[in-house]
Amino acid sequence: MTIPSIYFSMAAFALASSITPGPVNIVALSAGAQHGLAASLRHVGGATVGFTLLLLMTGLGMYELMLRWPQTIAFIRWAGIGFLFYLAWKLAIDDGRLSFDAAAGPSWLSGAAMQWLNPKAWLASVAGMGAYVADGDAVLVWRFAAIYFVVCYLSIACWAYAGAALRGYLSDAARIRLFNRAMALLLIASALWLLAN
Repeated sequence: MTIPSIYFSMAAFALASSITPGPVNIVALSAGAQHGLAASLRHVGGATVGFTLLLLMTGLGMYELMLRWPQTIAFIRWAGIGFLFYLAWKLAIDDGRLSFDAAAGPSWLSGAAMQWLNPKAWLASVAGMGAYVADGDAVLVWRFAAIYFVVCYLSIACWAYAGAALRGYLSDAARIRLFNRAMALLLIASALWLLAN
């Protein structure tokens, strides 16, 4: 591949893996609907930084270390599944009241931690680095991470924006409860899919 085409291909891969539904995007959608766009951007920023760090660490050799200790991969998988069930439970029991408090909503740290417990993020990191930087070229690892950072942030922000756009429709607490329970079911479905595979 020529230099410009490899960057375009990296961006397309980043978009395909970042914009598709997954636990981080479901939480962004729910946060946007319940807490508004500004509050949900903390989750977006944390998730983006968390994923970018995971991608960098994978590209710089962390995955090779984990292959030597496969119990680490199993631990991350089970912790991720547990975290999805926890998030689903939190959404399911939410009272449905909209928050206008700027401090409300998911935190930056929870967004970052969520990526490290998100099996979809691990798969994207390993697949992306394997496809584009299999030779371990550190400069290319950093460039891929920079491209991914921008695409990932914009992708997750789209989900938060979509949630914020639904806010007017979901102004009733009963509708928010129904919406949150639907999001909880999607998270449970994600966790069950991971258990089956």
